[in-house]
Amino acid sequence: MKPSPFTIHRPTSVEQTLELLSEFGAHGKIIAGGQSLVPVLNMRLAAPEHLIDITAVSGLSDIVVHDGDVEVGALVSHARLEHDERAHAAQPVLRAALKCVAHPAIRNRGTTVGSLAHADPNGEMPMILALTGGHVDVVSSRGTRSLEAAELNVGPLETCLESDELIVKAVFGGLAPGQSADFAELTRRTGDYALAGVGMVLSADPDTGELTGLRAGFVSVTDLPDILDLGGVVAGTQRAEAAALVPTIAQAVEEFVDPVGDIHATADYRRHLAGVMAGRVFTGLISGAVPGRETEEAA
Repeated sequence: MKPSPFTIHRPTSVEQTLELLSEFGAHGKIIAGGQSLVPVLNMRLAAPEHLIDITAVSGLSDIVVHDGDVEVGALVSHARLEHDERAHAAQPVLRAALKCVAHPAIRNRGTTVGSLAHADPNGEMPMILALTGGHVDVVSSRGTRSLEAAELNVGPLETCLESDELIVKAVFGGLAPGQSADFAELTRRTGDYALAGVGMVLSADPDTGELTGLRAGFVSVTDLPDILDLGGVVAGTQRAEAAALVPTIAQAVEEFVDPVGDIHATADYRRHLAGVMAGRVFTGLISGAVPGRETEEAA
């Protein structure tokens, strides 16, 4: 199918963009990389009368590491962020998750902020924003506001953004001393949506190595990028003894997630996978190894 007729606009500044958004309201839609929006338009799941192409807007293409946090402009592609060494040093879970986003061709065009605005619970980046304690900066002709992930995401494929608002920047929290983070997911084929994915941030005392906290986020098994606090499970445990906690962590994860079955996997299978993946990521973090991406075909 092809999209419904629309008029395309190409502003060159944020101010011009906001004027267009204010003028068209719900009849307008922002497009940047278009990797999420174009399929929706082609299937006529949305039919905006105006597309506002922001690819020529200045000031939205920077990646800045500031006070340990990673600031990502609205036009930064997944691929650029994935390969940015400063961003990787500040928050390595970004690269771990971005490597799992679809295919390289899509990562070359798709934008990280666009993925956040799309709010797909099968997408990696909304969860990573929540896991790292990040936020997005939003502007409109009425003013500016900052939204944490829990505020931004209100349902599957749904955000709290008003029709005249533009996300100009996402800010991902960096690692504090003693913290480590990673992400892994299981897919049927490379580039498919995950059957289940898990990201974790582990906190430990930098001097003693004693574990002090653990946060986990999930892909494809929750409607919202909700974060599970497992600090009570790991607190006070020495890293060398932490492997014994894997069954408890897996059980807590299985009780927390609420997957829906589909043609690819039953709800029970996704729930089990979430626990398995959580165990793998945790094991990698306490051993200092990197789980990497899981792509073996699920039986």
